[in-house]
Amino acid sequence: MDWNIQRAEALHCELEVPGDKSISHRSVILASLSSGSCVVRGFLPGEDCLSTMEAFRALGVQIERPNPTTLIIHGTGGRFHAPERDIDCGNSGTTMRLLSGILSAQPFTSRLFGDASLSNRPMRRVIDPLGQMGAHITAEGAQGRPPLRIDGGPLHAIDYVSPVASAQVKSAVLLAGLFAEGTTSVTESHLSRDHTERMLEYFGVALKRDGLRVSVNGGERPQPRDFRVPGDVSSAAFWLVAAAASPGAHLRVNKVGLNPSRTGILGVLARMGARVREFEESNFGEPFGSIDVVGTQLKATRIEGKEIPNVIDEIPILAVAAALAEGTTVISDAAELRVKETDRLAAVASHLKAMGVAVVEKPDGLEITGGGLRGATLESFGDHRIAMAFAIAGLFAEGQTTITGTDCVNTSYPGFYDLLRRVMAQKAGSEPFQWRLEAAAEPTEAQS
Repeated sequence: MDWNIQRAEALHCELEVPGDKSISHRSVILASLSSGSCVVRGFLPGEDCLSTMEAFRALGVQIERPNPTTLIIHGTGGRFHAPERDIDCGNSGTTMRLLSGILSAQPFTSRLFGDASLSNRPMRRVIDPLGQMGAHITAEGAQGRPPLRIDGGPLHAIDYVSPVASAQVKSAVLLAGLFAEGTTSVTESHLSRDHTERMLEYFGVALKRDGLRVSVNGGERPQPRDFRVPGDVSSAAFWLVAAAASPGAHLRVNKVGLNPSRTGILGVLARMGARVREFEESNFGEPFGSIDVVGTQLKATRIEGKEIPNVIDEIPILAVAAALAEGTTVISDAAELRVKETDRLAAVASHLKAMGVAVVEKPDGLEITGGGLRGATLESFGDHRIAMAFAIAGLFAEGQTTITGTDCVNTSYPGFYDLLRRVMAQKAGSEPFQWRLEAAAEPTEAQS
């Protein structure tokens, strides 16, 4: 399905976004590892998270789904059955990397594979530390790429210093550490997302934190507890930029996750001149609440260093914000983006150039000089964040913008295009509209 996008009026809206993708993955994993039944509400019914759900079903976990966003998971206490066939991880690197940590300790052989995009993503970053724990993982693709064959067996604890600040690497090692003999530790150069740590603690696993070092003891298992997934701030990011970059716009996002390791985009937008406020509550170990944004003419900024891990998924949409800002924005230390669903630095640079923006592509980032945007026909490259970021760019462009290959958006944000059409239909001076999740709990027939 192709999306045709026209310039829109300033956004005036109050909305909710689907459940957090990272947390939805982990809710299935930890509930499956528990020794009882857990009800998970607010689950993201996107293809990536469904890949994790189906993977655990293949391992013998009984999972009921009474509605698209609610799961009843009957945990097995970490004792899984050998899968009858290879496990399909789809497009989800989270599924493959985190599952590798758990399967490394199981008394059977399993094989993980994915689609063409996932098959081109590096897995050595988890294979190496898990190998230090005694795991036997064979990457059947070139240069440590999938499919992965995992010959499970006993593991021993390690004290791992990660060369990259990666939540997926940290999570894979910590999950493996639950099955290892001794205390397993992971130290990062700077803090990556801490959803796994927060959720392990919520599910009753004793963690020790010491600065950038986190440790788990072998033999620990999550306790069965119900859980509610907050809205995904990375999904909200597209609408936050749409409002922030439009003078006079006003947006409120409700029931959204406010984990400090995920809200770096709010600091960037505030630095660029947008009026941003948070209203925080609490939720099952994960802070959540509302975000209020009033738009303005944005100013250029620098995005680099320790800030990068906390905005890594938002760089494509922040690049769009940079294209709408006055001055030259510099993004550095973001080479990690070259090994996502696509080479996101190259994709962002080429698409902004096609829309008339001056861009200099660097090995680890971009220099973007703001200016007017013109419509263009742009390929998603099978990357949901590229598709959505440039759909938002189309709201500011002269002429029509067409995004091709948009089925990939269902991996993280079913219902995005329905809301986008509502935004394009909003007229100047009209009353603000409300968008609740029940309007987009599952993909429409046209999106499926």
